[in-house]
Amino acid sequence: MRQSVTDSVAVALAGPRLQLAAKAGLAAGLAFLIAPLMPGAAAQYPYYAPLGALVAMYENVSGSMKQGVQTLVGLGMGIGLAFLLVSVTDPSPVTVAIVIGLGVLLAGLPRLGAGRDWIPTAALLVLLVGGNNPDDFSFGYLLQMGVGVAVGIAVNMLVFPPLHFKAAALSLAELRWALAKQLSDMGEAMREAWPPEHEDWAVRSDELAQSARAVRAAVQKADASRQVNPRRRLHPHDLDRDFKDLRGLERVTFHIQDTTEVLADVIWDKDVPFVIPLPYSEPLADALTAVSEVLRSMEDEHPDRQNELLEEATAAVDALAERMASDDVNPDAPSAAEAIVLNLHRILRVVTAGQS
Repeated sequence: MRQSVTDSVAVALAGPRLQLAAKAGLAAGLAFLIAPLMPGAAAQYPYYAPLGALVAMYENVSGSMKQGVQTLVGLGMGIGLAFLLVSVTDPSPVTVAIVIGLGVLLAGLPRLGAGRDWIPTAALLVLLVGGNNPDDFSFGYLLQMGVGVAVGIAVNMLVFPPLHFKAAALSLAELRWALAKQLSDMGEAMREAWPPEHEDWAVRSDELAQSARAVRAAVQKADASRQVNPRRRLHPHDLDRDFKDLRGLERVTFHIQDTTEVLADVIWDKDVPFVIPLPYSEPLADALTAVSEVLRSMEDEHPDRQNELLEEATAAVDALAERMASDDVNPDAPSAAEAIVLNLHRILRVVTAGQS
């Protein structure tokens, strides 16, 4: 429990979060400074300007724009809804119930995003806070929120707009390393007496899938961070390559998950009518290790070394496949070795395609 709290605090105080907090504070302060300069009755409601700046603050510039515009659309719809009711009746418990109910219904319209929650909120405020002068209140409310949104977007765009390229690259590298480790651990399991002493690799299938989803989220976040971002020209990054690597790693993850399940079932599930013939144990271990080294090499090895390891792994897998096709091995049950070799072949094919 204490570790969980510590981790949560560390996330809250991480650099990107601190930067976002500082920019949100700056935007709110600037909006409140500008708010009294607004014309007419709007100057009476300066406190809505920092609120607008807050709702427009997002982790990337495009998100700020989208969230800000959606908020203003929701406010406009809520104000319009309130005016319909104010024009025919005075505020009462019945009108409050009606305006909230209709606001929640309108919030269900598609593509409203962050604006959906502001429809009933704005309608209720106009109905109850606007009092006898809903026109001035609505004008001031919408204008000051618009000022705040504009300030929030400007601050987020001009003050160190974040780019998440490094996080995406790091997440891809971590997934590649995790997949390589999974293969090498299975190779070690093939060399041990069965059942093997270490079995943590056998329960990593869901963890690998979760890691792949997290990597996709990181790459998509990096893609969103470059949109409408003036810093992208100063920090060029090939995100198309990242997406290509991501798709390849997702396919590799699938094949390694399948290999993990096949090997774990053969070792521990007594109801599975498959075996791995003993003569293939050592060659399979070598092939698993060789493919693992190929994945590891993609991070920091020279391209020539990468090609060398790829050729060695391909030769090991192909040699084992040819041996299994020609050997007259008659195990007590059908062999599962072919399924593992097929997955290794597919992994190498993905790696080869990724190098082009």
